[in-house]
Amino acid sequence: MKARSTRARVSFVVLTIAVLTVVFMVRLVDLQVVQAEALNAEADTKRTLTSVAYGTRGDIVDTRGAVLADSVERFDIVISPRVTLLRENASVVVLDDLKQITDIIGGDPDEMLTMILENPESDFEYLAKSITLEQYQAVEDLGISWLYYELNPERSYPNGEIAGNLVGFIGTDGPQAGVELTSDECLAGTDVEASYARGEDGVALPGSAVETLEPQDGGTLSLSIDGDLQFYVQQRMAQTAESLGATWATGVVMRVSDAHLLAVSDWPTLDPNDVNLADRDALGSRAFSTPYEPGSTVKALTAASLIDAGVANQSTQVVSPYALELTNGGGTISDSFYHEDQRLTLAGALVESSNTAIAQYTDLLDAASRHDYLEKFGFGQKTGIGFNGESSGTLYDADEWDARTNYAVQFGQGLTTTSIQMASSYQALGNGGVRLPPVLVEGCEWPDGTVTDTPSTEGTRVISEAAAKQTLEMMEMVYSSSGSAPNLEIPGYRVAVKSGTAQVAENGAYGDNVVISYAGLAPADDPEYIVIATAGIPDSIYSGAIASTFRDIMAQTLTTYRVTPSSTSGPDLPLRW
Repeated sequence: MKARSTRARVSFVVLTIAVLTVVFMVRLVDLQVVQAEALNAEADTKRTLTSVAYGTRGDIVDTRGAVLADSVERFDIVISPRVTLLRENASVVVLDDLKQITDIIGGDPDEMLTMILENPESDFEYLAKSITLEQYQAVEDLGISWLYYELNPERSYPNGEIAGNLVGFIGTDGPQAGVELTSDECLAGTDVEASYARGEDGVALPGSAVETLEPQDGGTLSLSIDGDLQFYVQQRMAQTAESLGATWATGVVMRVSDAHLLAVSDWPTLDPNDVNLADRDALGSRAFSTPYEPGSTVKALTAASLIDAGVANQSTQVVSPYALELTNGGGTISDSFYHEDQRLTLAGALVESSNTAIAQYTDLLDAASRHDYLEKFGFGQKTGIGFNGESSGTLYDADEWDARTNYAVQFGQGLTTTSIQMASSYQALGNGGVRLPPVLVEGCEWPDGTVTDTPSTEGTRVISEAAAKQTLEMMEMVYSSSGSAPNLEIPGYRVAVKSGTAQVAENGAYGDNVVISYAGLAPADDPEYIVIATAGIPDSIYSGAIASTFRDIMAQTLTTYRVTPSSTSGPDLPLRW
């Protein structure tokens, strides 16, 4: 009996051991085979941290190399709350550390401690973001072992509002406007992640870091803008806009020889360092994005087209009444002020800025040809610069012109243009009739010295050299003989100009609001620079109100580039007959 009892107990023990062995073996297979991949991944997650190595975003510089945008060193403070709370009496010790940290970087140590205590199992939290290099060095000198740091470069705009509308800005979701956006492919750095194993105390294990690639810095973007001239133009256009009570204003300076934009001013302007202070309408560049009916500045282009087509010359005569009944049923057009009939030459029509005279010259050339000239001058198409929000303006096909528009487009109504397009059309007049593509970006220089994104230099013949020369001579007569002549004079230089005043269409009809502008080139005998000054919805309805602004900007440009004064006197063309 006793022997059987003993054998039973032994059998039970053996069976129990066998069962437990099977259970353990099944569990072992489950852990090492079935769940191995998941468990390994979980273990790796717990012992591995990942940090980001940032590629620095490239600088934006002006044509002289002055920095308009760069990246400055900023640091994020990263912690592992789990590791931080391992120390004895953690709440008290950590709070003491936090008080030292906030003495340097600011913030509330109690709120920071609360964040840590609310995430006791977390291995990654930001304690602070975007601290300066000086703050980083001071915090690191505290020797607090549970702090880790990540370099996180931030964008800085050392010249503030200077060219701010062109440069653009970076938002939380990346580039938002300006060349920061349109040239992001050049500027953007390439970030990479580095992972490393850590010990229980959170400290990286030596030799455990793994980086698949090196971070790549972005390229340096060179603009054609001259920062010093840009500053002056912005200041002068701001003064003009405020004195005239204008809603907006733009100022453009372009070099004739290569169509490089040396200054593009927008008012109101933008400081990319604090975008929240800017009006929503100021976040882009009106010079590119806001088309307007240019008015009489187009008359110079009409005259150039007629001369090039061989249907008129400087002395071609018309009788210009105050009001003219159009023969095609387009109604009546009139000049801006009452006058008796005037016997004008084509040169005189530009000086007097007569709509009724230009309308009569319009009949000398068919609509399709006149449309083609305007198109070749750059109307109705984007400039090719690729600036974000750029408008192509409006130039309808000739067969879409109604009876009135057929004439109105030749004196700058019934079509729209931007300030950049207007500068481009005048560049053709100054460049012997050849229009070059406007340039804002001169190129992208990569860290290895390679230069890409260089602009095209291929031009388009718009009119003959002779037609361009004769048109400039007529525009010189505007400079010397128009009512605004005293406000235009730049001693020592011959200047070719044309003014423009255009009513603003509102709800399908022209109202009392206008856009006024002055556009011109100097020296007229050998053109080097174009200036376009425009004010939108000013209190004054006369373009003469902006004449002195044009003069000052052109004079500053000629002085900046030490342009030799004219050595010959200007033309003396017949204006009447």
